[in-house]
Amino acid sequence: METTAEVQGAEAARQLEFPLPPLAPTPPQPEALVVAGRLVPLWLVKNRRARRYILRLRADGSARVTIPRGGSAAEARAFAQRHLAWIQKQLQRQAAQPLPARSWPAGTEILYRGERVRLQLGSDGQRAWVQVAEQVVPLRGPAADLRPAVERHLWRLAARELPACALALAAVHQVPVRRVTVRNQRSRWGSCSRRGTVSLNWRLIQTPQFVRDYLIIHELMHLRQMNHSRRFWQAVARACPNYAAAERWLKEHRDLLW
Repeated sequence: METTAEVQGAEAARQLEFPLPPLAPTPPQPEALVVAGRLVPLWLVKNRRARRYILRLRADGSARVTIPRGGSAAEARAFAQRHLAWIQKQLQRQAAQPLPARSWPAGTEILYRGERVRLQLGSDGQRAWVQVAEQVVPLRGPAADLRPAVERHLWRLAARELPACALALAAVHQVPVRRVTVRNQRSRWGSCSRRGTVSLNWRLIQTPQFVRDYLIIHELMHLRQMNHSRRFWQAVARACPNYAAAERWLKEHRDLLW
């Protein structure tokens, strides 16, 4: 009887045990870097495709070091420390620049095919639209912020144009491409896969043709060299001799592109 009671008691105890849900993983937190007496968040990000340490200052004022394959967090921290002067200079440059407009009311200037164009409202009493250069963007109703409608329109336009441009350049440079997609990437101009898929950012429609072609060629050359090695940049230079001018244009206009 005692044995039976113990078994029944243990079973009852098990029935009263409610497993706790697994704890959510703790989100990664940045480290801190002191730059001219200022605390700057420092993100250390591993990337197996990277061949060297890369330091970038992000739009939010934090620094990011990419750690290549075989690298270490300790060396990444030392790399950031060696470039404190560069970080300080970039922070000063960032502070001197006006913040990009998050909303686009009527009259806002945006980039379209490399030119500054002003968003102009139009109406015939029944329908309303916004004029973007030669493009007419219908509006579903009154809108104080024209950005969502304009961006959707430009994305659709890019989806029609960019795949054909990419395939034409791929044919010229004899790079096999299986598929081209146009996406809303938030931090890169494009990407590619070993299977031959090229993904392009719709914002290429905002750049001049020579910059657009460079950005496409950049991704095409990655199908030959999946890295940013010297051989990769040599391939880019052969395919696009004016790529340095395109890079300069992107740096000069980046605040109008994102």
